[in-house]
Amino acid sequence: MEFHENRPLRPFYGFVLLARFIRSVWRRHQTRRLLSRLDDDKLRDIGLRREDIDLH
Repeated sequence: MEFHENRPLRPFYGFVLLARFIRSVWRRHQTRRLLSRLDDDKLRDIGLRREDIDLH
């Protein structure tokens, strides 16, 4: 079997998936942090309640 036949098609795809997952977790964290800083009137304007913001 030749080298080009035996090598994986996407050798670093696992790292790409891990990076995407970490980026999505970080963005959710940032969004929740920003929303938690808003007062109740501003949250009501965008249709959210304080209980809707999950900081865990």
